[in-house]
Amino acid sequence: MRLTDLLKEIDYECLRGSADAEVSAVVYDSRKIVPDCLFICIEGAKFDGHDYAAEVVEKGAKVLIVSRAADAVAEKDVTIIKVKDTRYAMACISAAWFGHPAEKLKIVGITGTKGKTTTAYLVKSILENAGFRVGLIGTIETIIGDVHTHAENTTPESYLLQEDFARMVEAGLDTVVMEVSSQALKLHRTQGFIFDYGIFTNLEPDHIGPDEHESFEEYMACKGLLFRQCRVGIVNGDDAHTEKLVKGHSCELETYGMGADCMLRAENPELVHVPGELGVNFHVAGLMEFDAHVPAPGRFSVYNALCAIAICRHFQVHVPDIQRALREAKVKGRIERVKISDKFTLLIDYAHNAMALESLLSTLKEYRPGRLVCLFGCGGNRSRQRRYEMGEVSGNLADFTVITSDNPRFEEPQDIIEDIKTGIGKTKGKYVEICDRKEAIAYVISHAREGDLIVLAGKGHEDYQEIKGVKYPMDERVIIQELLDGGLEHI
Repeated sequence: MRLTDLLKEIDYECLRGSADAEVSAVVYDSRKIVPDCLFICIEGAKFDGHDYAAEVVEKGAKVLIVSRAADAVAEKDVTIIKVKDTRYAMACISAAWFGHPAEKLKIVGITGTKGKTTTAYLVKSILENAGFRVGLIGTIETIIGDVHTHAENTTPESYLLQEDFARMVEAGLDTVVMEVSSQALKLHRTQGFIFDYGIFTNLEPDHIGPDEHESFEEYMACKGLLFRQCRVGIVNGDDAHTEKLVKGHSCELETYGMGADCMLRAENPELVHVPGELGVNFHVAGLMEFDAHVPAPGRFSVYNALCAIAICRHFQVHVPDIQRALREAKVKGRIERVKISDKFTLLIDYAHNAMALESLLSTLKEYRPGRLVCLFGCGGNRSRQRRYEMGEVSGNLADFTVITSDNPRFEEPQDIIEDIKTGIGKTKGKYVEICDRKEAIAYVISHAREGDLIVLAGKGHEDYQEIKGVKYPMDERVIIQELLDGGLEHI
């Protein structure tokens, strides 16, 4: 492909060579160089592609995209294109390389602290029920037709994202629902196209620290970038940060929520607790008018459903299709019920920080279980403060806590447990510690009482446990089935 065609959407300066050069591939990983390729020098947290400029030219790269001088290749026969930001350039170059596939799709981008994954699956379910062919890109996986690929990042690098779009077009899909992380917006992974719909769920302090965001203000500003890159913005009108987050938006805005001023509202929410189900009934008012039910607990489930309804309204989905899809949609690892007994309820959820755990346990307490039992651990090589906070949250909200292991990574599991115990020690909460997670799960099932509500928190959709750099298979659903097949007693 001709270089000038790849650079049409970018301001650039040709430092050496010719912008009319032909390139055989677009590459940003120095280990994947092919002859006559274009190599983009990306500056990352740990590696800088500029440092590999001479190496990739020796391997056969024909064009370098740089944001600063690459003196090491001054004497080489190579075209050097200088841009302000190589990540932004990569997004635009990738879009052009794959033939701008986003223009052939309706794209829904969902950002926010919580609810992105659940909302994405709800929207996919509703639209597919209505006859649309929908791809999904998110925290758990990328789905293209019948092909499910494990996700490395919530939002892929821009080249991979455009490649996914191209595959979706080739597979005959017409719509994409994707999660958009604040990091993706910060690092320009979603440049090179316009979202048809940009969605904001909610905002709470998260992802603040080294290699993420310097402050809550920066985190919020990055989330807000989505609303300068979409045609229609659909935002949570009840969130305290919405007005500031969308300041400077360039899109048409709609609001959803439970407040009287919201354009699409959920009214009269009613908790439903019957054997085998925790759910909510509510009435949809405003831009649409009908009754709805979601088989998932709490106000946040209503917000997720309402957000999905607000999106699907733009696709002219009929109300019965929406109602049916809301009842049937399931999301792996998000308040996921695993049926063991009608006498107690067991859920798997991804809550892996204090904020998420507090929201989850507070919601479950509203259903007045006989006991609320929380099993969780904390990840290694992460903030110790998170461990103290999660211990304190579970100690205050759960009737009984089982402290166990999560992904210890390069730390000793028992050291992590001791930190959690420091937090729970500030409360009057009852607990036991069982380091082996499988043993801990066996314990909560075998000691379950009638009316218990048990939540296995932290792993959610993950099907592995990371120990000293190795990911070992560990799916809680598989563990539960193995325990039951092995004759584990339960009430």
